Amino acid sequence: MKILVIGSGGREHALAWKIAASPLVTRLWCLPGNAGIARDAECVPLDMSDHPAVIDFCGNNAVDFVVVGPDAAIAAGLVDDLNAAGFKAFGPTKAAGRLESSKNFTKALCRANNIPTAAYEHFSSADAARAYIRKQGAPIVVKADGLAAGKGVIVAMTEAEALAAVDMMFGGSFGASGAEVVIEEFMEGEEASFFALCDGEVALPLATAQDHKRAFDGDKGPNTGGMGAYSPAPVMTEAMCARVMEEMIKPTLRALKEMGCPYKGVLFAGVMITRDGPKLVEYNARFGDPECQVLMLRMMSDVVPALIASADGQLKNFSLRWFDDAALTVIMATKGYPGEYGKGSLIEGLDDAAKVEGVEIFHAGTAMKDGRIVANGGRVLNVCALGKNVTEAQARAYAAIDRIRWPEGFCRRDIGWQAVKREQEAG
Repeated sequence: MKILVIGSGGREHALAWKIAASPLVTRLWCLPGNAGIARDAECVPLDMSDHPAVIDFCGNNAVDFVVVGPDAAIAAGLVDDLNAAGFKAFGPTKAAGRLESSKNFTKALCRANNIPTAAYEHFSSADAARAYIRKQGAPIVVKADGLAAGKGVIVAMTEAEALAAVDMMFGGSFGASGAEVVIEEFMEGEEASFFALCDGEVALPLATAQDHKRAFDGDKGPNTGGMGAYSPAPVMTEAMCARVMEEMIKPTLRALKEMGCPYKGVLFAGVMITRDGPKLVEYNARFGDPECQVLMLRMMSDVVPALIASADGQLKNFSLRWFDDAALTVIMATKGYPGEYGKGSLIEGLDDAAKVEGVEIFHAGTAMKDGRIVANGGRVLNVCALGKNVTEAQARAYAAIDRIRWPEGFCRRDIGWQAVKREQEAG
């Protein structure tokens, strides 16, 4: 098969790496890709938002299957346009993808289908949002309704922070994505990520993971697109996963099918484990980034047949096998991220770092300049490792990071801390 992966981040590098290992693949491209992806696939220097150019490429190269990675491409309807042009694609349609591209759409769906989630209200006026915050008090959560690269959620611990978040969003910081906001009750508990492959009717549970959203150690600093992750998430017991499937995933699939927009692709539920049980934080309409990286490392099965079965509506009798090992990834980002950061700084020592046992390095924001790897984004490298437990995977990942020479980069040094603490307490 000839397969095209759409995207340029660490998620797409992990997908390309896993797809490249499939014996079914005869040729693999990534559009636009990055310097690391170039080792696993042929990079195509086209703009993924130029749908006619993507479709022309598929036609000219007889592409059999397209895997769409990023949320923005899904929200822009790339899957719809590929399907309309006669190409099979993995990922939800624009209408089904509203689960991620509109917080209000998802909250309304939850309310209508008794899916457990935080109490909320939706606002298109800053004055009404401010009045609601003053009435409710803090802590409280303010979310931009649309896509904001993982940065559109403000967990406000004080009323002043919440009011400032409303002013920032309605002030245009996220463009059209912040023209409406959803304000939610603050939920206490431990958050985890649950993934399911969906074919419009059937959902196949994948592995669980736990992300680290805050920029700095100790879960301090601003929210980011994610600074690291590990899998599996100990808090997601077998019983908890079963509840998420029954109380969230299945009713969501039923509701979307009834709306005439069946959901095909991977459905990523951010779940808060509260005293009252699991509650939905939000849905993402694609593999997580950096969660995809740890999932691909742990997946024993060939991923390609699973992705095709999802697109074809054939998951009913499908199963996947997973390695028992734990996987952990640490994001190395350019100093300044998630705020202003520079580009073009030299990164050295990657080959040496990759020699650490169990380590795989996925590129997220890199470019090749004069034969050398340079930083070309905010989140730049995903240093991943497998181990018999999270403690071992963590030690291997940081041993690899210590071999990387990149003065302009930084990372958290405590990724996996909750799981490591559990493992220590267990003895």
